[in-house]
Amino acid sequence: MKIVVLAGGTSTERDVSLSSGSNIYHALKARGHQAILLDVYLGYETEESLSESLFQEDIDWTKDIQGISESHPDLSHLKELRKDGGRSLFGPNVLALCNMADIVFIGLHGANGEDGRIQAAFDLMGICYTGTGYLSSALAMDKSISKQFFVRAGIPTPNGITLKNGEYVAPSSIQYPCMVKTTCGGSSVGVYRVNQASDLEEALKEAYSFADDVIVEQFISGREFSVGVIDGKALPVIEMAPLQGFYDYKNKYQPGSTIETCPAELNPKLTKQMQHYAEIVCEVLKIESYARIDFVMDAEDSSIYCLEANTLPGMTPISLLPQEAAAAGMSYEDLCEKIIEVSLSKGKS
Repeated sequence: MKIVVLAGGTSTERDVSLSSGSNIYHALKARGHQAILLDVYLGYETEESLSESLFQEDIDWTKDIQGISESHPDLSHLKELRKDGGRSLFGPNVLALCNMADIVFIGLHGANGEDGRIQAAFDLMGICYTGTGYLSSALAMDKSISKQFFVRAGIPTPNGITLKNGEYVAPSSIQYPCMVKTTCGGSSVGVYRVNQASDLEEALKEAYSFADDVIVEQFISGREFSVGVIDGKALPVIEMAPLQGFYDYKNKYQPGSTIETCPAELNPKLTKQMQHYAEIVCEVLKIESYARIDFVMDAEDSSIYCLEANTLPGMTPISLLPQEAAAAGMSYEDLCEKIIEVSLSKGKS
């Protein structure tokens, strides 16, 4: 198959996306696909006429991709790399090449990739792609909205309030510790644990530097888990135990920062309950193809709380979904093929 792997972009998860895309690209090439890797924002500059023969050329599409830094990337320089000034998210020739492909494997994460905008554009253009559609992407991306769906479906989730456009709240009205997070962020960028009232205002200021809307949420002290779901069926549960702090950007992507156990050491009842919640989350948010659902289990009473749904989970060498797939007997290459298979079966074109 001719496949465009789409990565990069303009979100704070750009580095993670490029790492995911690089691994997906190599896996697809190993399976004999005619794959190319494109940065959705920087695109492919060429003076020559485009043709499908580009998919067959011997080009190392990953040669300029570096590892994931300990902090989220500085995006201020990106526009300077675009000859057209970067007015559109789609870089040069991206849409033309996506149109030539049999399917686009979306390896994007975060805003302008995981929020449904690209999916909507592809739907309008008749471009087939992996993952769920635009509406479910948008619902899952907004934690404030998705939490409302969780509550209505009877899925436990931490209590929280949403603040909009620089709004603040009286520190005395909040129970501590609490979590402050952007409603539409990812990879724990713009997420802060606040231990005392005097730190709330600063945490809100930091969160507002990433997004207009934020959530102040009940902090649940306990074990952290994630459950992948493919075609409506849950994978084995994985537990993430950071050596320091909580499961933030650094602990997610720096090798050795977190102990990950899959299958998680849970009794069968709790395992089935968490997997059931993950499947129900996908059902109520109308998520097709695949996703990953994050949970925390209260250390005192083992109550399970759903935190969020990720419709384009990471596919880096240390990402959670590939580890869960491996525990189910599925190699990384098999996982990529399965994602393509279930995406094609949904008829998104």
